[in-house]
Amino acid sequence: MAVLAGLRRWLYRKQYHFEVTFGVYMHTAWEKFAIYSVLFLLCGLAFIAAILYLPHHVAILAGRAWYYIKGENIDVAASAREAVREMSASVLNDALPTAVRVSDALGAMDKEL
Repeated sequence: MAVLAGLRRWLYRKQYHFEVTFGVYMHTAWEKFAIYSVLFLLCGLAFIAAILYLPHHVAILAGRAWYYIKGENIDVAASAREAVREMSASVLNDALPTAVRVSDALGAMDKEL
């Protein structure tokens, strides 16, 4: 419980620090709501952009680093796609017999009814 209370106090201090730094404490409740809504929107969009574009950017940087270290060109995205294809093919091959068994069992149940 002490950790939870400490975390709550820390978050309250961070919110207070934000409100004092940017002058949000002077606004009315609906103005604070608008400010926090815009802040939430911008943070959400930044998070989504990081999720969507950061992996591609890291792959490009890894490819460049590989080129500088080894001197040969490697397409990291193509290697990742191939790895995903291999993993999904193995999962589908493992799941296919189960799906066939389930569909056979359902077909047998339909024949019995």
